[in-house]
Amino acid sequence: MLSQLKQVAAQLKREFDVYCLVLRHPDTPMLAKIFLGLAIAYVLMPFDLIPDFIPVIGQLDDLVVVPLLVYVALKMIPELVMSECRERVKREINT
Repeated sequence: MLSQLKQVAAQLKREFDVYCLVLRHPDTPMLAKIFLGLAIAYVLMPFDLIPDFIPVIGQLDDLVVVPLLVYVALKMIPELVMSECRERVKREINT
């Protein structure tokens, strides 16, 4: 169980690194950068737009808003840009 948790955490960190590279890539469309930036900012915000003490909706906003923003952004990003950024992160991990 602990090893699976470590694998998931490592994968999330790699994805975060990929998204940070995608944000800086010159071929990434501006609208995709905005959506991806909003998703990263939403995750890192010290407060929630919908407080967690509100039953159900308070917890669901994190599970819906962030994946939706990431999904929309990833649909706009060219596959070549994503593969370049993933390869760069993979190279950095292996060195």
